[in-house]
Amino acid sequence: MLTLSLLLNVLVLAPVCVGLISDAQWAREAYGDRTAARGILLSIYFSIGAISAVLLWTGDVRMIAALLIIQVIYKLTTPFTVGSVANPVVVSNLFIAAFHTVTLLLIWKRSDA
Repeated sequence: MLTLSLLLNVLVLAPVCVGLISDAQWAREAYGDRTAARGILLSIYFSIGAISAVLLWTGDVRMIAALLIIQVIYKLTTPFTVGSVANPVVVSNLFIAAFHTVTLLLIWKRSDA
């Protein structure tokens, strides 16, 4: 599951980052026009994707858990900060948060043994 969570990050964030950089129509519809805030979000997404790629090679469980915990928290708070669950980014965030929560529970269970 650790590998799947990291792969999910890379596979989702790579095209999202490309879309934000290229100012693709779907990116404008989902994230709004190019603004400083969208640039900051791109930086965060790029960081999460890059760290996920590195962690695929290192396999450091504590680092993976830390990354996933941060992601789950920010993804679960997006419906409140956006003010809607209708936005496609919010919907995908909730699905990814659920997936990463399962991974975190498995990490916790494994470390509990």
